[in-house]
Amino acid sequence: MANEPAAGVDGSSGPHVVVLSGLSGGGKTAAAKLFEDLAYTVVDNLPGELLPNLAEMVVQDPERFAKVAIVLDVRAGDAETAYRAMRGALEGRGIRPQVFFLEASDETIIRRFSETRHRHPLANGRSTHAAITLERRLLDPIRAESDVVVDTTDLPLRDLRERLFARLGDISPDQMTIQLVSFGYKFGLPLEADLVFDTRFIQNPYYVPELREHSGLTDQVRTFVLAQPGAEEYVELIERLLEFSIPAFAAEGKSRLTIGIGCTGGRHRSIVLAEELARRLRERGIGPVDVLHRELERA
Repeated sequence: MANEPAAGVDGSSGPHVVVLSGLSGGGKTAAAKLFEDLAYTVVDNLPGELLPNLAEMVVQDPERFAKVAIVLDVRAGDAETAYRAMRGALEGRGIRPQVFFLEASDETIIRRFSETRHRHPLANGRSTHAAITLERRLLDPIRAESDVVVDTTDLPLRDLRERLFARLGDISPDQMTIQLVSFGYKFGLPLEADLVFDTRFIQNPYYVPELREHSGLTDQVRTFVLAQPGAEEYVELIERLLEFSIPAFAAEGKSRLTIGIGCTGGRHRSIVLAEELARRLRERGIGPVDVLHRELERA
């Protein structure tokens, strides 16, 4: 089950600890309430100096703290130092925390602060936009080590719940997690993407009347797209690039790689190539591999 306690770093069963981080206004408060619904003990805004003590409490009383979600962001002071101290304290006691990072576009966060009339924690004379820019820089080391990155820009609460809970317990210390995100350029790049590939050189099924209303998940659109000049070769080139780069990313300590596959509207070409690439990566044993079709979720 997704919400069962995850194994410790030594493979033994133990408490499942979630670290919930991300941008102010990115959706952490909503996510924390969702974890509460799953009977997680949620600890929010604990001073960074006390986080190692919390790790000790989790280890000493695993029944009481079988499921813990720790909200850690810039309010902790030096967020990166606090994160590394807490993570080190947990892993030193055999518990591998699962790190979730929530973010959104600058425009969305500015709008959320305006609607709630809250003050950004890093404002201190700065504009909200300047505070967001600083916060992104301060939290980037945590984002880089996160197991799951979620862009909440256009994500309803129901979909946020599904996105988070689908990945609970999905930890494999020795294997990188790959997420493929199909998207439409007209709706913007996915913020969580580490690599982005453009499929707009392929003929667009949107302009084929009998294919327009079908998505890239259907056999007729898939057959049409993969039959276009260069489509299969493009997938092969991406596959070869990933075969080379994934071990290098893993050697640098990266546990998650998010790959964006884009077309104009995100409903045809990008979906076909994302599904085809996922199939090939799974056949090679590179995984786990997840696929998210952003614009289908939007619809």
